[in-house]
Amino acid sequence: MEIDLSQFHQVFFEESFEGLDTMEQELLNLEEDSDKENINTIFRAAHSIKGGSATFNFKEVAEFTHVLETLLDEMREGSRPVTRDVVDLLLKSVDCLRGMLTRMQEDQPVGNNHVELISSFNQLLDGSENESAELSDSEQSKLADINQISGEESAHHWVIQFKPEPYILETGNEPLRMFRELKAFGHLEVESITENVPDFESLKPESCYMSWKLTLDSDIEEDAIKEVFEWVEDDCELTIENLPIEGASKSSVSQQSQTTSVSTQEEETKSEIKENVTPITKSEDVQPEKVRAAPNNNRNLVATESEKSQSKPKAAASTASIRVGIDKVDTLIDLVGELVITQSMLSELGDNFNMAKLNQLISGLSELEQNTRELQESVMRIRMLPIGFVFNRLPRMVRDLSAQLGKKVHLEIKGESTELDKTVMEQIGDPLTHLVRNALDHGLELPEARVNSEKPEEGTLTLNAFHQGGNIVIEVSDDGKGIDPDVIYRKAVEKGIINDAIDMPRDQILSLIMEPGFSTAEVVSDVSGRGVGMDVVKRNINNLGGSVEISSEMGKGTTFTIRLPLTLAILDGQLVRVANEIFVLPLVSIIESVPVASTEISRIAGDMKVYKLHDDYIPIIDLVDEFEIKGEQGATDESLLAIVEGENRKIALKIDELLGQQQVVIKSLETHYKSIQGVSGATILGDGRVSLILDIVGLAKRASERTSRSRSSSRVA
Repeated sequence: MEIDLSQFHQVFFEESFEGLDTMEQELLNLEEDSDKENINTIFRAAHSIKGGSATFNFKEVAEFTHVLETLLDEMREGSRPVTRDVVDLLLKSVDCLRGMLTRMQEDQPVGNNHVELISSFNQLLDGSENESAELSDSEQSKLADINQISGEESAHHWVIQFKPEPYILETGNEPLRMFRELKAFGHLEVESITENVPDFESLKPESCYMSWKLTLDSDIEEDAIKEVFEWVEDDCELTIENLPIEGASKSSVSQQSQTTSVSTQEEETKSEIKENVTPITKSEDVQPEKVRAAPNNNRNLVATESEKSQSKPKAAASTASIRVGIDKVDTLIDLVGELVITQSMLSELGDNFNMAKLNQLISGLSELEQNTRELQESVMRIRMLPIGFVFNRLPRMVRDLSAQLGKKVHLEIKGESTELDKTVMEQIGDPLTHLVRNALDHGLELPEARVNSEKPEEGTLTLNAFHQGGNIVIEVSDDGKGIDPDVIYRKAVEKGIINDAIDMPRDQILSLIMEPGFSTAEVVSDVSGRGVGMDVVKRNINNLGGSVEISSEMGKGTTFTIRLPLTLAILDGQLVRVANEIFVLPLVSIIESVPVASTEISRIAGDMKVYKLHDDYIPIIDLVDEFEIKGEQGATDESLLAIVEGENRKIALKIDELLGQQQVVIKSLETHYKSIQGVSGATILGDGRVSLILDIVGLAKRASERTSRSRSSSRVA
């Protein structure tokens, strides 16, 4: 029976892309701190990709990753110093692998981009002997620290019996590499056991028939040895025995004629262990339960969504699944159990109901409501992922762009564990990328300019995320030169975006840089432009139901603050009645509500009504007129003004009555009808009626445009 390995491809691609993200992050950390554990993490990620690609017969990826592994292995052993050139080459290989895997995912040829990189790796590896003689004193000391254990008096004599399964080479795991790791711990001797090797006619080149007996004199504990074999613990028979050091020395002497040192054994083993991965030729040779990459130790569950189409996956196939912590799944299972119990109780009441059981029914319905709400919240938490998935893409870009621009930049990331909805996170990536590029190009100064301004040579770029009310707030801050509002104002007048006679608050002047086509840059940059494309940033964030605020101080820096809903699926809303229609206001947008009769209402030119709140005059929008609502209207003296805020602008909505608050499920109006400015979506109420969800930002924009027209009419008059 043949096994269709294509059913595992999607999981392999997802885990491989995650592995590449890990490699990139650790390579960037490696430049700051060349910790051996960082190198081990990079090696494990590469090894997992190689093993999976070999299993699925992705030959080009397996061969390229094998060369990459060889260089990483030298770095782990300490024979290869960590330099910027080496890190650059490894980062290029990560990009190359990402491109190869993406094309394979789309069933396209992988191309030949990796061939040139393989040549670069081979040139570097061929010069390894010469480079080892050129190590600095500190590097020589580090290398000595790694290897000194082999010359010390050992406290343990370990005897290890290692018998791998025949298919172990097909998973990309090589015994020789494990032996090298053991050799770094102390004195290692290897005895090959070849009794199971068949004759040449029966031998399968992709299978491993050998087993080994290894003796290791070292101070390490058993856990360190188990860690070397953790990748293959389910693919071998492994016994580890600690013999007394006195008896061990006699045993070693008696066996010396039968054993070989690892340095000699390597040459013999190479004839049995293929250094290059052999692709699988027949799927029946692979045992079903062994088709896997390296074991996943973080107890995460991959829940694959149902496929609505039989078409082949596209590049954005990452949306097909989501990695969920097992604790969230356990909570969901518990809540479903509670719901089943409540449903059973209500069914029993319904079968033999009488008025004496009314209190039980009310109690049961209340419990059902609570269980349903908790289940809803639990399901929504499953879609919540740490924003670190987005933030972790940016250090590489900051590193490359700062080098390209000749700037010294320290990237500081805070709040990367803050969670938000997966859909929101997928769409916030591009706006964040543009804001970071913008800060690097136009916000932060060159080192010379910073020194002249009595600042440190190295600028600081900060990404921060935190929850605030029902929103997530993301801040992109730099300690650069800031934005001059006078320059923004003059440029806006020059381009005809605003009229010269308009008095605008500072925050509204700064927000002009997000108007379409606005830019203060005198030289067009291929990196970014403050204003070039910023309107796209604003539009994308507004489409998510969010807003952008800008604060800046000359000489001290600029902060872009993005406010987004935690999820696009559910909204905490306030129901309001206008004539015979019911609308939903986002609860987080409401500031207060006041009776119309007790308010101070004024009129400005163009018959625009405004409400005085403290020292501000807030435009009033009558929803009856705005949406041309027909029907009976409430008396004027009983009406209310709901003061709401969007994009740092306040407006007053004239309504007839405040109803209850409730969570509503958002349905796209554009999908089912068309896009309407001032309406973000629709929902179905408990009585089956359809209610529109008001978009405060859109309504504020309507009011702003109307105010501008009124002022213009006044000046003409």
